[in-house]
Amino acid sequence: MRIVFMGPPGAGKGTQAKIICSGLGIPQISTGEILRNAMDKGTELGREAKSFVESGALVPDSVVIGIVKERIQEPDCEKGYLLDGFPRTLEQADALKKMTGELGKPLDVALNLAVPQDELVQRLLERARKENRPDDTEPVIKSRLQTYEEQTLPLVDYYRKEGILKEVNGLGSLEEITGRIKEALGI
Repeated sequence: MRIVFMGPPGAGKGTQAKIICSGLGIPQISTGEILRNAMDKGTELGREAKSFVESGALVPDSVVIGIVKERIQEPDCEKGYLLDGFPRTLEQADALKKMTGELGKPLDVALNLAVPQDELVQRLLERARKENRPDDTEPVIKSRLQTYEEQTLPLVDYYRKEGILKEVNGLGSLEEITGRIKEALGI
């Protein structure tokens, strides 16, 4: 199963992705992690990404997409994968659709964890307190959520139009949310 996992910061994507990937026996692919791995391995795209990172610039979509393409063709992705944190924009979603189409392996599901903003703010403030993140103040958190709404939230409609969107209520206990995700995925 090829899955895109979506949801705002604090929705619980990382926690749920680990559970779902473990159950399906597929890798969880985080773009930040694969960028670091490509840079560590010194691949051509990794060296290109490193030049941007070292200069303090954002890694351009073309490089990120190339690294994702390399990663999803690795043997452990044969049964599927879960993309966590990618795509983040409509341009990236279009590029991913084109890429997976060219590979003959389109996405099966785009799963969105929906959580109200006031709950997200409380979760993120609690996480900041527990993990000693003094920079995660309420204004910073609200700014991150605003960026998410502007850049990433449009992907919900994009994948709805593609006919592969599954929306899951992200409120409740860990087990309740996991159960809803499994039901939405049919597993």
